[in-house]
Amino acid sequence: MKLEVKKYLFDIKESIDSIESYLGEKRDFNIYISNKMLRRAIEREFEIIGEAMNRIEKIDSSINISSKKQIISMRNRVIHGYDKIDNEIVWGTIVRHLPKLKEEINILID
Repeated sequence: MKLEVKKYLFDIKESIDSIESYLGEKRDFNIYISNKMLRRAIEREFEIIGEAMNRIEKIDSSINISSKKQIISMRNRVIHGYDKIDNEIVWGTIVRHLPKLKEEINILID
């Protein structure tokens, strides 16, 4: 695996860790929805995850990450459609898809 790809994988891992840290142990949608700074911080981490994924895809499209295209698409929506971000979709991504992505990234890094 190219060194550059590993760097982007570490960037994704760091952003996932940051999202988990921002949310803490008690993950509560009501807290998320009521805290603009928290939402913006998490949106920024999704931008980083999506951009790193996009760069990985351009360097080596054979890297196996199950939701590559959806991650890149989410990044584009967060950046270009900032006024149309659906907080429920972001929350659903955190709850349902981030754990799987974290697992895949950790496997690739190891």
